[in-house]
Amino acid sequence: MLHLTSLSEAENVFKALSAPMRIRIMELICEKDMSMNDLAVALSLTNSAISLHVAKLEEAGLVYTEVTSGRHGAMKIVRPKHHRLFIDMVPHPEEIARRSYQDEISVGHFSSIDPHPTCGLATPANIIGELDDPRTFYFPERFNAGVLWIGYGSVTYALPNRLSAGQKLTEMQISFEISSECPKTNEDFPSDIYFSINDVSLGKWISPGDYGNRKGLMSPFWWPGALNQYGLLKTLIINQNGTFIDGDHSIGLTTIDDLAIDYNSTLSFTLCVPKEATNCGGLTLFGTNFGDYDQSIVVTMYYTE
Repeated sequence: MLHLTSLSEAENVFKALSAPMRIRIMELICEKDMSMNDLAVALSLTNSAISLHVAKLEEAGLVYTEVTSGRHGAMKIVRPKHHRLFIDMVPHPEEIARRSYQDEISVGHFSSIDPHPTCGLATPANIIGELDDPRTFYFPERFNAGVLWIGYGSVTYALPNRLSAGQKLTEMQISFEISSECPKTNEDFPSDIYFSINDVSLGKWISPGDYGNRKGLMSPFWWPGALNQYGLLKTLIINQNGTFIDGDHSIGLTTIDDLAIDYNSTLSFTLCVPKEATNCGGLTLFGTNFGDYDQSIVVTMYYTE
C-alpha cells in the first residue's frame, strides 16, 4: 500500500498517471507478469516508448523492474510496487499540531512468544518449517516473517522508546492487521484478544473471524487458499481518557498516565488469547507482503515538551 499524506506529496504520482497509456500499463501488469516486450506488443508501441513510460512510473514509485531469463535471453519484467494507493486530501489539523515518534516493527521481531497449534509463520518466500510446530517460531528465518498465527497463547514485542528527557507521553497508537485463527478459515469465528503494555492490562477486543473468502490483496501468489488470507486493520489507542480501538470503541479504563512511561522506560506490548477465554479463537498478525495492508506493526507515540 502506498500512503501519501498530502496532495503535494502525491504530485509525482498524478504526473505519472496523467498519460492514459501509463494507466493502461498499470492495468496490464496488475493482471499478470509482463515483460517490456510483452507490453510493447500489447499496446502497439515501440520498446523505446514503453521504456520511457515505465521510467516515469518508476520515478513515481509505482512500479519496479526485474531482470529474469527468458526463451531468447534476459528479459525485463515490470511489476506493480503497490496494490493500493491512499491519498489524504486534507491533512488532519490535530495530527499536524502534535509532535510524535513513529516506528514499524516486523511481525517476526517478537521478543517472546507462547504459541500453541494451530500455529505457524511464513516469509514472503515460504512457510517456515512445518505447520503446527511451535519450534519454528525460534528459527532465525522468523525475523523475515510477514505473517504469524497461533491457536492460543501470546506474543510480545519490545517497542522503541524515543522520548527525551523533558518530553511527556500523551498518547500511544499501535496499528496492526489482525484476525482470529481457525483451522482452515471461518469468517464467523470470534476470538477474545487481550492487550497489555509492560504487563498492565489494556482491555479486550473480540475479533469477528478468520477471513478466507478471497485472497489477501498483498499476499504472495503461492500462499495457500486454505490458510488465513487477510485481517482487519485496527488501531489501539491509549490516551488520557482510557484505551480504545479505532478511536471510538472503549475497551478499558487504563490511561496513558496509568502506564507511567517516561524517557527511561522500557516498553513491551503483548497480544494474548488465553486458553480459558470464552472465545478462544486464536490470533493472526499480518505484516508486509501479506493480508490487505502493506504494513507491519506501526507504533506512534505523541508527546509534549
